[in-house]
Amino acid sequence: MSRWSDLQRNTRRLLVGAGVASVATPVSLAVVLTGVDFMRKARTPDEHYVPPAEPLPAAVDGNELTTYTYGEYLFEAMIEAIDSATDFVYLVTYIWKDDEIGQRFKDAVIRAAERGVTVCVVFDGFANLVVSREFKRFPPSVHLLKFPTVRSGLVVNVRRTGRDHRKVLVVDGEVGFVGGYNIGSLYADKWRDTHMRVRGVAVWELQNTFVDFWNRHRKRKHPELPDSGAPVWNSRIMAARNEPSRLVFPVRGLYLEAIDRAVHRIWITQGYFIPDREIKAGLLAAAKRGVDIRVLMPEASNHVVADWVARSHYSTLLRGGVRIFLYQDVMVHAKTATVDGTWTTVGTANIDRLSMIGNYEVNLEIHDQGQAARMEEIFARDLDNARELTLEEWESRGLASRAAEWILEPLHPLL
Repeated sequence: MSRWSDLQRNTRRLLVGAGVASVATPVSLAVVLTGVDFMRKARTPDEHYVPPAEPLPAAVDGNELTTYTYGEYLFEAMIEAIDSATDFVYLVTYIWKDDEIGQRFKDAVIRAAERGVTVCVVFDGFANLVVSREFKRFPPSVHLLKFPTVRSGLVVNVRRTGRDHRKVLVVDGEVGFVGGYNIGSLYADKWRDTHMRVRGVAVWELQNTFVDFWNRHRKRKHPELPDSGAPVWNSRIMAARNEPSRLVFPVRGLYLEAIDRAVHRIWITQGYFIPDREIKAGLLAAAKRGVDIRVLMPEASNHVVADWVARSHYSTLLRGGVRIFLYQDVMVHAKTATVDGTWTTVGTANIDRLSMIGNYEVNLEIHDQGQAARMEEIFARDLDNARELTLEEWESRGLASRAAEWILEPLHPLL
């Protein structure tokens, strides 16, 4: 009996040790890679800039859409909208840096509140841990909701997981903005991102995402915001919003559906591209039936571990006919796709586990050939600053790279 007990005890120890090792090894390598990347960036500061690009307009179902790919132009338009507000300003951002651009936005919302406009602001606590406490203080006239850094039930309750990764501005119900841009000077001219401005009845789509989140998460000190029904049904512009607290993740669904419908082309731009099994299978199936699939992502993003985990998918994708393009010199952070010259999505969600089934996100889904043509124009322009990764080049990589990819692959569910 004692021998059997000893065997059971030793077996448990071995299993626990193996489990710890399986987690510790990729985490240790991730820490090393992050440290090396940090030192590299400290030694060689980034001196590359995004070339200015004029915003591109489109008219969709009585709405005016404007697509921005240059941060300075976007920030000017957003601040101008806040300064023109007469009724309300709803602003949510993931990152709000305490720099020149961040201060301009802070000053703008305070000015609006001081002239009697209802100003409601949301930012993510975790994403702004490095931002000074003083900067995160606002006068009482600004209704501020800081999405908590730590929440009870975070580990065991999936409804309480996820960060507020949205970037949305709505002013007076007349104009709305959504996309990948956070608030900060870095994003003005050193990151290639995509944001969209909406004018018309479709602004309600963005307004409703803010109102529902605010009313669900507000404290007693916060006002309850008026909630109205949709002014238009069957719109060609609709918002899909991921809400962990309600176990609702439609952004993933809209990608799967669009990929499944594709006949001619799927062009995707992502800052972090770590597709799950179903999205990857959908892309491979589309490629097999002759769809031109192109994925544009940064050659080196601001998250080196995400880059390495993403690379574990390259072999399968390239062998299956998916073309991969690596954006050069600067970070491309956009979260967009266009399919068959008809369908477009622009929003805050990356194609990775965190965005698809983890964070609060919002993407606009647009059915319009004119807007799709604008997105294809942007994609083609971006390819001028990208290089194609071929299967031959990828399969010639060294053993050290292959080993690192293999070790880091278990981190896929965390990213």
